[in-house]
Amino acid sequence: MKNRILKTSVLIFVIFINACKTEKPETSKNDSSTEENLYFGYKTPGLVPELFVPEESTSSDWTLGNANSLNMDEFYFTYTGNNPFEDPVVVYRNEGSSYSVNKYSFKHNPSDSNILYSRWNYIERTDSGWSKIKSLGPMFERDDWGIMVMSVSSKGTFVFDDYKSNDVIRMSRIIDGKREEPKLLGKHINTGKWTCHPFIAPDESFLIWGSEREDGYGKSDNYISFRQQDGSWGPAINMGDKINSELEENGAFLTLDGKYLLFSRHEEKVREDGSTYWESKKYWVDAKIIENLRPK
Repeated sequence: MKNRILKTSVLIFVIFINACKTEKPETSKNDSSTEENLYFGYKTPGLVPELFVPEESTSSDWTLGNANSLNMDEFYFTYTGNNPFEDPVVVYRNEGSSYSVNKYSFKHNPSDSNILYSRWNYIERTDSGWSKIKSLGPMFERDDWGIMVMSVSSKGTFVFDDYKSNDVIRMSRIIDGKREEPKLLGKHINTGKWTCHPFIAPDESFLIWGSEREDGYGKSDNYISFRQQDGSWGPAINMGDKINSELEENGAFLTLDGKYLLFSRHEEKVREDGSTYWESKKYWVDAKIIENLRPK
């Protein structure tokens, strides 16, 4: 009975998404937003981060990927809008135990747009659309690890966090065509609290992550480490007071073309009844700020 209710609810949701086709207003030809300096229709930031407020998403921005062979236990939507930071595919999956549908957000492999990753899972593009969710295998899907964010380079190197092992970051490379066991990064990276949300550059020239440290500006800050000539990772560099504040910052990553860096800033708020909640905002900045941080 519960399963039938779930399937009916999801079907109504799918029909609603595909039926509510809302047209976006066209930009006036005299509007300054038609100038060449726009990026996906957004006025771009400089070297000082600015609040990123995406246009309101409509049903026309999302396409049901497997409408012709809809499986109510797992289905997905692909994004076709103009938010450069939006996940390309969102999968809804019935986990069974509570008859609830969980949302999986998948990120690009920079060198292969036919594979997308989310935590220890991945999906592949097929002739009929995206595949079902697949596991990266026992090397990553372990009960004693808690992977929240998986980042992948163009060489196939995985970098991920693990909140079950005291907030650490691990890396797994491909050596001579074989995937190596994930290894802990050095103490200069795995130091502090809430060490998480890693992002590795497509060319592996730098690594960004969030961590709370004594030399920080408050709570979690964004840090960066640059790859050295000998292949090792350089010292952790706080990304500075333009990126970080007394609030909590983390979750930095680049647009696919490498032009802009996005990160999140979180603030704990108090309601009138005394209970608390977190308010999150996204900021973006010209990616040239990264080169300004590189040691000379």
